[in-house]
Amino acid sequence: MPSFTSLGVGSNLPLDTLLTNLTTAEKKRLTPITQQQSANTSRLTAYGTLKSALEKFQTANTALNSADLFKSTTATSSTEDLKVSTSAGAAPGKYTVSVSQLAQAQSLSTTTKISSTKEQLGDTSVDERTITISQPGRKEPLEIKLGKGETSLEDIRDAINDADSGISASLVKVKEDDYQLVLTAESGTESEMTISVDKDAKLSELLSYDSKAGSGKMKQLVGAQNAQLTVNGIDIERQSNTVTDAPQGITLQLTKEIKDASITVVKSDEKATAAIKTWVDAYNSLIDTFGTLTKYKEVEPGEAASTDNGALLGDSVLRTIQNGIRAPFANSGSESSFKTMSEIGITQDGGTGKLKIDDEKLAKALKDNTAATRELLVGDGKESGITTKIATEIKGYLADDGIIDNAQDNINANLKMLTKQYLNVSNSIDEVVARYKAQFTQLDSMMSKLNGTSTYLGQQFSAMNNS
Repeated sequence: MPSFTSLGVGSNLPLDTLLTNLTTAEKKRLTPITQQQSANTSRLTAYGTLKSALEKFQTANTALNSADLFKSTTATSSTEDLKVSTSAGAAPGKYTVSVSQLAQAQSLSTTTKISSTKEQLGDTSVDERTITISQPGRKEPLEIKLGKGETSLEDIRDAINDADSGISASLVKVKEDDYQLVLTAESGTESEMTISVDKDAKLSELLSYDSKAGSGKMKQLVGAQNAQLTVNGIDIERQSNTVTDAPQGITLQLTKEIKDASITVVKSDEKATAAIKTWVDAYNSLIDTFGTLTKYKEVEPGEAASTDNGALLGDSVLRTIQNGIRAPFANSGSESSFKTMSEIGITQDGGTGKLKIDDEKLAKALKDNTAATRELLVGDGKESGITTKIATEIKGYLADDGIIDNAQDNINANLKMLTKQYLNVSNSIDEVVARYKAQFTQLDSMMSKLNGTSTYLGQQFSAMNNS
């Protein structure tokens, strides 16, 4: 049988072109599959976008879902020598503060002249020794273990600092060939240090100190003392110059001894207002995402749907989320005298669905009806309140077994099935094309034979006529 490098040579027919056209026609069987793959991939991406938008709104919703926001206060001091700030629980009012003594941190220094920071100061015959630092405020003393060759000033400094105990160690160069180790505790008498060294008498001669007796080989540079102050005539003593609980919710930063400084604490709506505005902006951004994902572009009758349509147009999952988040706007479930957000200055645009704020109305609601505003937005923090209900909804949507994850799982399963279907159809097409090619090759060969026979017979008839 003759062999041909391309179809049609033997038959003189356009078999190559015919095979190409047949192959193109067969491959159209893949088009519905690739279209479904593309649509499913777009939906998968869209769900990711939806999830991200919900998470951003959840952050703003969580920030607003706090009763403490509506208890915010601000404080001012009559002197720069007394810094003041407030947190939840601070009661509005005026306070008179006097500071008779600032807290100090005890500081100890070695007294022996040490010529090098790398010189081994302990007994070189001892394999291990323990530096123990006891403090009244610590249940257990700090124990620093030093091995052989670990007793230089640098070694001791690093070991104490690495313990991260609130005691800091530093090296001071007094003059050439004269270094000292300085230990500084946290402020207050509860941090006074008593130091002993076990199993190394030589190192003990350098570091031992008894705070109760005020004696030892080290010397005290600064003595520990507590802060002493009065608030509205009440005597108060603290270990630190930062006083966080007198009065409750007010933090005092003591910087200087003062007499009769005045502190004024007033109610502030700034944090609540800012949180509400951030929440409204985040909600409106979520609405924009909904709009993008469900966008619809009208086409002429009979035309295919526009490729500009949103990937989740008509999607039941997104519609469920939209309805779930909007529902608390109409029914907060709270016992507030305010029943809707419009009563506190937050209204919804009937066309776009976005929220907008009447600043004056919101400010008045926060000032004159703080409790009712808080009750409407936050409720009991468990079941009632707009942000509480929304928080519950979003938590469910974003859960591992929530409707978004389930939808994504279904799409991934569909994509897996479509991939398998694509491979099966593609293999089927290859088989059909191979069969066509075999048939055309056979046709080519047969036509070549027939053409050869025809030529031979023609030659024979011509020879007979000429004889």
